[in-house]
Amino acid sequence: QVQLVESGGGLVQAGGSLRLSCAVSGGTFSSRSMGWFRQAPGKEREFAASISWSGRTTSYADSVKGRFTISRDNGKKTVYLQMNSLKAEDTAAYYCAATTRSEVADLDSMYHYWGQGTQVTVSS
Repeated sequence: QVQLVESGGGLVQAGGSLRLSCAVSGGTFSSRSMGWFRQAPGKEREFAASISWSGRTTSYADSVKGRFTISRDNGKKTVYLQMNSLKAEDTAAYYCAATTRSEVADLDSMYHYWGQGTQVTVSS
């Protein structure tokens, strides 16, 4: 059973930074692509970023491109989301997810395992 646990969320001022972490247990982490999604109150869940199994390929939503960076450490079975230049509209619950694919994926239907989420609140 694959389990994902996010951490690193919190309250930050606009323009600030946060780094989210997602620790994975169970399954074969190094062969899976991973992703981050977010869901703001009253809105649908949306894709934020994805990284291939090797870490060599990444994909970002236009809304976060240039501000967010996804990375992974296969030895630590952890994926990260570095968020810089945060805006009020980045406020959301952020979810880590794992696929059974090896390459990047930007649709939530491609992900089979999900964490419980961590809240990010950006004050303006």
